[in-house]
Amino acid sequence: MRTRPTLSWTSADAPLPRTSSLDELTDVVARGRVAVLSGAGLSTESGIPDYRGETGSLRRHTPMTYDEFVTSAEGRQRYWARSHLGWRTIARADPNDGHRAVTALCEGGFVGGVITQNVDGLHQAAGTADAIELHGSLDRVICLDCRRTSPRADLDRRLRAANPAFDGAATRINPDGDVELPEDVVRRFTTVACADCASGVLKPDVVFFGENVPRPRVEECYRLVDDAGALLVLGSSLTVMSGLRFVRHAAKAGKPVVIVNHGETRGDRYASVRVDRPLGGALTELAARLGCEDRGRTA
Repeated sequence: MRTRPTLSWTSADAPLPRTSSLDELTDVVARGRVAVLSGAGLSTESGIPDYRGETGSLRRHTPMTYDEFVTSAEGRQRYWARSHLGWRTIARADPNDGHRAVTALCEGGFVGGVITQNVDGLHQAAGTADAIELHGSLDRVICLDCRRTSPRADLDRRLRAANPAFDGAATRINPDGDVELPEDVVRRFTTVACADCASGVLKPDVVFFGENVPRPRVEECYRLVDDAGALLVLGSSLTVMSGLRFVRHAAKAGKPVVIVNHGETRGDRYASVRVDRPLGGALTELAARLGCEDRGRTA
């Protein structure tokens, strides 16, 4: 299924009731067998902005699309120049209380699996090693010709060697690892080809807007939702179908859907509970209510 490059949505309905209470959320999670679907809002407390919140980067920034990346050498140069700086910021980011609370809930037996739309690797860094990365991860690179993958750190070393005088300075980081750079700085940046096949185009191993999410990964996510008793959405506006479809799937099967997010989401109509609170504090309180607040802290 191809992820349409939907950048925004407008609800035609009146906003549905939201709450700051965690009572109903706690009741649902206490039953166990919960699947988690997380979005960019979970990582904002780690210093990585979201796309669509009050300060979301889509208000100022249009992310790279798959078509532009594969068809435009200039587009790839612009992406790699900006991402070369942005990735370093994401690579240095630490998990926040929200990520640690999700790990604690997994270790406590309440959460059976995690699907994340994020590409920052922070769930894994917090100890949720088996989180399904729906949109891939920025710490890997794939060759579009030979299809080999390699660590992003290896590419970072090669780009540093190819651009010894690169003097770009990141002014704002975006959730996809992109930053803002002047065009004259971008034009001075040198990209590199695949080190394995010597000529292939390198791309971060993430799903760009307009690109297909690999079918086996989608099916793995559906199985996780099917095996769950409820779906908990954390910090996602659910604007793109790649995440919204799992909410619809859970609701169609009669499973409770709980959304914790700032503001409305495209999936609100499918949710039985909608909590509007900062993620870190809400999830830490949830873990404490369920007696697993001490888990995940050493992850």
